[in-house]
Amino acid sequence: MKSARLRLFISILILLVGLVYALPNIPAIGNSSLGAFLPSARINLGLDLKGGMSLTLGVDVAKALQTSLSEIGQGIRERVMADRLSVLRPRLNTHGKLEIIVPKSDELEAIKLVVSEWYPNIQIINEAPYNGAAAGTTTGVLLTYDLTDAARIEAENFTIEQVVRTIRNRIDQFGVAEPDIRKQSGNQVQVQLPGLTDSERAIQIVGQTAHLEFHLVRDDVDPNSLVLPLGTAHFEMVDAQSGESSIILDTETLMTGRDISNARPSFDENGSPHVSIKFNPKGAVSFERITGENVKKRMAIVLDGKVYSAPVIQQKIAGGEAVINGSFTVEEANDLAVILRAGSLPAPVSILEERTVGPSLGQASIDSGMLAAIIGALAVLIAMPLFYGKSGLIADFLLCGTLMLLMAGLASFGATLTLPGIAGIVLTIGMAVDANVLIFERIREEINAGANMVDAVQAGFSRATISIIDSNLTTIIAAVILYQFGTGPVRGFAVTLSLGIIASMFTAIFVCRAIFEIWVHRNGGKPISI
Repeated sequence: MKSARLRLFISILILLVGLVYALPNIPAIGNSSLGAFLPSARINLGLDLKGGMSLTLGVDVAKALQTSLSEIGQGIRERVMADRLSVLRPRLNTHGKLEIIVPKSDELEAIKLVVSEWYPNIQIINEAPYNGAAAGTTTGVLLTYDLTDAARIEAENFTIEQVVRTIRNRIDQFGVAEPDIRKQSGNQVQVQLPGLTDSERAIQIVGQTAHLEFHLVRDDVDPNSLVLPLGTAHFEMVDAQSGESSIILDTETLMTGRDISNARPSFDENGSPHVSIKFNPKGAVSFERITGENVKKRMAIVLDGKVYSAPVIQQKIAGGEAVINGSFTVEEANDLAVILRAGSLPAPVSILEERTVGPSLGQASIDSGMLAAIIGALAVLIAMPLFYGKSGLIADFLLCGTLMLLMAGLASFGATLTLPGIAGIVLTIGMAVDANVLIFERIREEINAGANMVDAVQAGFSRATISIIDSNLTTIIAAVILYQFGTGPVRGFAVTLSLGIIASMFTAIFVCRAIFEIWVHRNGGKPISI
């Protein structure tokens, strides 16, 4: 009897905690003065209920691999120079492979050894003589490198994961509650933004690559030339006030925005908005070295393939700070600062699909789902007493407790309620009393076999519990798989189903047993209505 009382005390305590967390989700209570004393956790509504946007993004993984190779080329050049060896400036060829020219063939083996030791993720795919070596030296060698198969797979996976992480950081700063951002097959990412109204600005923030690069300007090349020297290309100028609509740059990237530690909107002496950026210690060292090596040359600031400014480097720039100009509005400068702070995307992304769900459709879905839940609950509440008498009334009380615990769990975990999630609640209503039905039928069998009420209750709960746990455990496994591999609405169904099963098992096995044992003890073991 003591154990039954202890179970009942624990049950009441848990149900009271569940009530405290569930009450704020009732608008009349959550928005009242009482709501200020209740937990702040609320159930969030998903895209299909609250309305909002759904974007499917395609990620240009090939571009990310080329950028990775380009950065490796810069690292090789610095490492080789540190060992007092010489290579010509590494470049990517037209096929996106890294080419390194070794002007002195007697240094070939030493350079290959340096590369293999420091960069095991690339491999030589071609080695050929190079006849353009410097005068007075032996014929050089052209080495062509590419990522290994394992490194390529790792880089592709890392790129998609970084895109997901970067977009999530941007959305968090944009202020959208409970975004759902998941990678999909085929180098795609799905972004769901519940409650978003400014769709154009969201697309700008989510879809802008914000890939910041620094290139040298080739003023020695005629921009009107039909044939450009190897390693140069036309780039579009965003700010045409300089009189240049396009500009010739070295395709070699001197530095990227990967090392940016902070970005903020500010104003120049004329009151025009611009974005000030600050590099981390590693980036500051690289920026100081690059500017020191290219004094009196122009360095272009390239964002997403477009040149925003190309100032002349007057002297070595220490401190790791730079400015991006480009005829911004205040809002554009602020958005760009947000994007750069959150990090640039490692590869360009394109919007493959855009869908907008209106809030009126969401409200209609909520109304339909709630109506289905109410009708289902009323049907169960009426049926249980008809079949099991007073025991059915206990099952009805426990069903209300199960739903309360389910709502409390959704709120405390910050879960997002979707239309399939409402379907999961309706399913929970049926599954919650299913456990009671198994227990009650087992107790009936024991009574019909001649057992007294105390033994019948003990046997009914003990023997039915095994079947209840087995059936619910398999359902939870299926729900976990749905959550792991499903997308937004499907995951919402998995969450509500899992929480509903856990809550129903607690009320049916733990709470119901405590109530029955105390009830039977107080009635002196007399039969009860079942």
